Amino acid sequence: MHTFELIEEAVRFIQARVSLKPKVGIVLGTGLSGFSDELTNKQEIPYRLIPHFVESTVAGHAGKLVFGMLENTPVVMMAGRFHYYEGYTLNEVTFPIRVMKFLGVDRMIITNVSGSLQERFKAGDLLLVNDHINLLPSSPLRGPNDERMGSRFPDMMQVYDRSINQKGLAFAQANGIKVHEGVYVATQGPNLETKAERIFFQRIGGDAVGMSTVPEVIVCKHMSLPVNVFSIISNEFNVETSIEEVISVAKASEANLRLLIKGVLR
Repeated sequence: MHTFELIEEAVRFIQARVSLKPKVGIVLGTGLSGFSDELTNKQEIPYRLIPHFVESTVAGHAGKLVFGMLENTPVVMMAGRFHYYEGYTLNEVTFPIRVMKFLGVDRMIITNVSGSLQERFKAGDLLLVNDHINLLPSSPLRGPNDERMGSRFPDMMQVYDRSINQKGLAFAQANGIKVHEGVYVATQGPNLETKAERIFFQRIGGDAVGMSTVPEVIVCKHMSLPVNVFSIISNEFNVETSIEEVISVAKASEANLRLLIKGVLR
């Protein structure tokens, strides 16, 4: 069975169980799954029940699709994402993005936590991604292309919706939220970077580094789905950290990220 048919099967399964028709999709990164608690008229489906979804194995990821209303907008949230380092293919990692598109979503907001590559970025600051550098060893578009989903060679020059970033920057400034714009570097993980690697990533133009997001962004661009990425800086440049500290910083800064996303939605 081809990917398009697998998507249709997952969409039929979800639509038979959820009455809401989402317009915005939101991917919640490490330690951020609690955001879904703010939805009203909420309906949830665990990933393990949805045809062709894999399961999230990472701490801080709830592992479910959550539907509901946020700022008078019907949304679907991925409470936890999938990663290449978990052993999944990038097609599996990005499958939920395609499903959300075919559920009717016409805009994506992707969140993550990332490590700083700039001295001026402090733990807990927010980053609006305006470009990326992809250092993953494969692509979610590798293999036969289905024109029903997108063109064979999507141009990645203008990926991130600049107008949404501008709204986010203005909202953050008006509400006293520390925010930056910058370039996100994607690595495969799960190990964190060496000191030399961090210096290298900085020199090639990176502002923050992480292990997710870019495959999802590529698939959004492939399907002409507008996308923006909001990141929490989890650790400062060349400072050792742990997954426990990353989750702790994410939870401490989650209120500002929620406020920013809700402000942009309004």
